[in-house]
Amino acid sequence: MGAFHDGHLELMRQAKLRCNQVLVTLFVNPLQFGPKEDFSRYPRDEERDFRLAESVGVDAIFAPSREELLPRSTTEVSVAEVSQHWEGSLRPGHFVGVATIVLKLFNLVRPEVAFFGLKDLQQCAVIRRMVEDLNVPLSLEWVEVVRDFDGLALSSRNVYLSVEERERAAEFPRTLFEIQDQLKLGEPLNRQLLLNAKSKLESLGILVDYLTAVDFDTLSESEVVRSSDRLMGAVRIGNVRLLDNIPGFSSSQE
Repeated sequence: MGAFHDGHLELMRQAKLRCNQVLVTLFVNPLQFGPKEDFSRYPRDEERDFRLAESVGVDAIFAPSREELLPRSTTEVSVAEVSQHWEGSLRPGHFVGVATIVLKLFNLVRPEVAFFGLKDLQQCAVIRRMVEDLNVPLSLEWVEVVRDFDGLALSSRNVYLSVEERERAAEFPRTLFEIQDQLKLGEPLNRQLLLNAKSKLESLGILVDYLTAVDFDTLSESEVVRSSDRLMGAVRIGNVRLLDNIPGFSSSQE
C-alpha cells in the first residue's frame, strides 16, 4: 500500500533474485480499512515509492487509481475459517477487503509468482487459502519479517510512534523472542507463559489484543509448538496498533 520501507524493498530484492521481471502493485486499499481506522491519514508518497522501487531494480509499478480499480463494489471475496479469528474478529470486513483487491490485482497483472511479507501473517494465510480454493494459477513466496535496529518489525505505521512510544514498542518483539528462547529450553507453551508475557507488556503501558502461537496453515492456536508454527501478537501503544510474529522455533532448533 505504499510508504515503502526496507521490508517492502526486501520483497522486491527477493523477487529480482528469483524472477526475470518484477512488477510492484501499489494501491492504498479503502476496502480493508474500518470506519474508524486511518485510511485518510495513511502515509502516501508515490514519487518517493517510485524512486525506491527503481533503486532496487523493479521493472514496472502498477499504481491504479480508486476509480480504475473500484468502478463499483458489487462483488466481494470472502475466505472463511482462516479469516475469522484474531484480526478478523477485531476488524470485521478487513480480510474481505484484502482478498477482493488482491484477487483483482492478480487477475489484472497475471503474475507467475507473488511475494508477500510474513509480517502480516494472517493476511498471508488468507491469500494462500484463496489461491488454493479458487485455483489461482500462480505460486506464492513468503519473505521473513524485516526488523529495524531495535528489533521492531518494519511497518508504514511506525512513523506514528513518538520517541517515547518507539522505545516501549521495542519490548513487543523482545517479548516474542523471549518466549521463543523459553520454548528452546524445553518449556511447554502454556497459558501461564503467555499470561506472564502479556502482563509484562501491559505493565509497560502496552495494551495486548492477543498473544499466542498458531498453525500457519489454519491460524488455529497451537498447544504444542512445531517448527512450522508462529508466535503471533497484536498490541496497541497510544493510537498505534502493531502486529508481529516470529517462528515458534529458531532455524537452529529445526
